[in-house]
Amino acid sequence: MSVGLLLTSLPFQAHAQGTPGQLSSRTIVGGNVKQHADAVLAVMTYTTVPDVTTSSLSINNGATDNPAFGQSQLGGGFALSKSFPLYVEGTLAYSRYDPTFIATDGAEQRPLPTRWNTLSGTVGIGWDFRVTDELVFRPILNGTIGRVSSDLKVGQSIINRVTDSDLQFLENGSLDAYGYGGSLMLDYEHYREAYEIDAELRATDIYLRSFGGSSDAVQGSAMAQQVSLWTRWRAPTGWHALDRPIRYVLEFAYSRYFGDSAGVLGFNDLTSLGVGLELDSSTYPIVITRTRAVMRYVFGHNVHGVSFGFAVSF
Repeated sequence: MSVGLLLTSLPFQAHAQGTPGQLSSRTIVGGNVKQHADAVLAVMTYTTVPDVTTSSLSINNGATDNPAFGQSQLGGGFALSKSFPLYVEGTLAYSRYDPTFIATDGAEQRPLPTRWNTLSGTVGIGWDFRVTDELVFRPILNGTIGRVSSDLKVGQSIINRVTDSDLQFLENGSLDAYGYGGSLMLDYEHYREAYEIDAELRATDIYLRSFGGSSDAVQGSAMAQQVSLWTRWRAPTGWHALDRPIRYVLEFAYSRYFGDSAGVLGFNDLTSLGVGLELDSSTYPIVITRTRAVMRYVFGHNVHGVSFGFAVSF
């Protein structure tokens, strides 16, 4: 499992733009909540796959320097054994999206700062087909469940007597979403005394669809389509601790997004470069065999930042 923080420089459009719609007493500029809810569902596609490039992501509003979008992800996966190569994985992710709408009665304009929170979990089950002693082909079936909820933080005078379905969702509305699909992975493990190499090439396709919810205005669907490459090099530093060598770690990861994931946050791909240290505790009778800390630099189109990851192996 890993956690981290990614600070980016990508400016975010804070005010929705569009054709005004008439409400009972006020107009919401860009009040197409369904369009923005579809975008939130598309953003959820970033959290459905274990991925170090988006394990924690924060996009700031350039005008206010406050996060307009942020997400964090915790997850991992493993095969039970070589004799019974059942593979299981899981991720738990949280994201926050803060669009701002403008309410007007023709003479006065007031901002409606909303806060949409997304919580989602994804599980996967697969089977390892060994191509060679070091290379595994792994098909995976994935399932996702999640919820998007809205919490409108405005004065009662702004929404008084307004019954439009858009604002019904904005004021403490919610929708649930489920997803299903699969992944294909090639997993390469080349371990030697002097060094260790890990590499994973993965293609994922998961279909997300909303259901239930408190408003019919926010039903929608999205496709999570992603191809990613992750590699890691580990080798002894010459230092020792816990009767085992301390290893240095070098990482490279690249993710390319397709379908509804592409461009929804302003970029189509992300690259991550990492360096860190790993402590080996396998000689002691404890559950954790290795502990790893990695500093990463992540970049893409109009996006760059740093993250710190912490992981353990069992």
